[in-house]
Amino acid sequence: MNYFDLPKIDLHCHLDGSVRPETIIALAAEQNITLPSNDIEEIRTLMIAPETCTDLGEYLQRFDLPLSVMQTAAGIERISFELFEDAAQENVKYLEVRFGPMLHLEQGLTLEQVFDSVVAGMKRAEAMYDIKGNYILSILRHMPKDRIKEVLDTAAKYLNDGIVAFDLAGGEAPGFCAEFVPYAEYAIEKGYRVTIHAGEQGVGQNVFDAVSLLGAERVGHGIHITGHEGAYDLVKAQNIALETCPSSNVQTKAVENLANHPVKAFYQDGIQITINTDNRTVSNTTMTDEVRKVMEEFNLNREDYFNIYNISIEHAFASDEVKQHLSTFSE
Repeated sequence: MNYFDLPKIDLHCHLDGSVRPETIIALAAEQNITLPSNDIEEIRTLMIAPETCTDLGEYLQRFDLPLSVMQTAAGIERISFELFEDAAQENVKYLEVRFGPMLHLEQGLTLEQVFDSVVAGMKRAEAMYDIKGNYILSILRHMPKDRIKEVLDTAAKYLNDGIVAFDLAGGEAPGFCAEFVPYAEYAIEKGYRVTIHAGEQGVGQNVFDAVSLLGAERVGHGIHITGHEGAYDLVKAQNIALETCPSSNVQTKAVENLANHPVKAFYQDGIQITINTDNRTVSNTTMTDEVRKVMEEFNLNREDYFNIYNISIEHAFASDEVKQHLSTFSE
């Protein structure tokens, strides 16, 4: 099977984890930022996480360098464009990108400038390539909550025209959902869709809470419903899609190795699973790689692939028009 040529959909990809190393060097020069090195291989080493990290924290350290050059409108717009360009060039037809707006304000950008920049980069790529996309607002769980509603209010300018959903991301503490109920409710009232990072690091209860307390329609990762019957049953009963990210899960020790990943068991039991990259650079991966790994490891066939592709269409936060377009590539 030619995995490169398959039409692909990526519903879980982080902007700051998917920056070209060459772009880091170029933007640092433009912005007069001193890097640890100007050697492309050394920069690449600093940006790519080990195949097996000690924990999620070691993996998350790889975001520091990209964020240092993502504090200008031009830098953010370029990185947004390049991510969609890279995805389009491996036949990704639809891409949802999440990012933390509050991480890009260190040098005086306003929230509105940040939103203008990410959407402009995406729309420039959409005009040049056969790809459609949307952005998801990731609120970082460890950051102060005092500006969350401001983020949602400011981004509403682009609601359903480039920005579509609310997310919670960052290190996963047990029981985090309860303190974010008012913000999820506010997002839903304004018209945002909801996907929540939960159940990545062994806490199945967080998935149950993300769905029951926060109204999550999809769950980022979610693989540890395997250890929580209530969460498993709820995800299955409510047709909640799991945004699985196989390579990332191995790196962060969410699973011991790919063979132990529950993606096939979920698929066979009717759980709505999707295949995604998480972070193209940090995980040194592409959608082509992720699809190939899953298909080969679990002996899935072409029919299985297009079943998963169609699950991704169904659960994408895309317009009906875009979904219709994506369905033309299906079999």
